[in-house]
Amino acid sequence: MNMNAIRIIGIVLIIVGVAALAYGRFSYTKDTHDAKIGKLELSVKDRETVHIPPWAGWVSIGVGVLVLVAPLSRKV
Repeated sequence: MNMNAIRIIGIVLIIVGVAALAYGRFSYTKDTHDAKIGKLELSVKDRETVHIPPWAGWVSIGVGVLVLVAPLSRKV
């Protein structure tokens, strides 16, 4: 794997970890039912919230730092 790609992965992991610690959750809307009866259309949408535990943010930051700092062995 290219060294620049590994650095980008490390930076992305750190950003994701910081965002997880800052926000702690994210929400999304899920379509559950659609019904169409003639001209009448009904749809049910559920709002789901996913809570991100703080340890997941810290682990992501830690792994990102390790990826950036750890020396990588190369095959010659």
